[in-house]
Amino acid sequence: MGVLFFNQLKYLTMGKVVVTADQNGNVIGVSENNPEYGYVRVEQTGSFINDQGWLRISRRSALIKGLVKDLVETGFSAGQEIPGKIVVIESLTPFNSENPERDLKIAGDTGVICRYDDQPIYRQSFYTSNMSANDQFIVHTNSQEIKEVQAAQRSISALTLKTEAVQL
Repeated sequence: MGVLFFNQLKYLTMGKVVVTADQNGNVIGVSENNPEYGYVRVEQTGSFINDQGWLRISRRSALIKGLVKDLVETGFSAGQEIPGKIVVIESLTPFNSENPERDLKIAGDTGVICRYDDQPIYRQSFYTSNMSANDQFIVHTNSQEIKEVQAAQRSISALTLKTEAVQL
């Protein structure tokens, strides 16, 4: 059986892609490994309905990577709107072979790595000017493991609350 990719989100609205600045007002970030390379962070907010019929507001972010001199020459500025969209791509192949853990898809606050069979799923967001591009999701097959960890976390949380109440 092949990997099941599907587009589970039905977008109602997609906002503009906006260039953001860091807390110091810098629009261009410089790579720690090589100062010739950098990135510009962009954000997009949208509302969508998933396959279970739930409406959610989602804020996505992505990095536009390049040579610092090219990013500077482009003239990006904080708050600037740029044409395009941010898409989420999931893969069974790491996006970064030197640091594959960076893009692992984690199930919420559980710490559980989402998997397809025994393979970890990697997830990353990308900016694209292609308005026809779609998200590419992989259906994880370890739902039972995730549910068990969530149940254990709820039990621990309930015990903690009871213990705190007794101590008061």
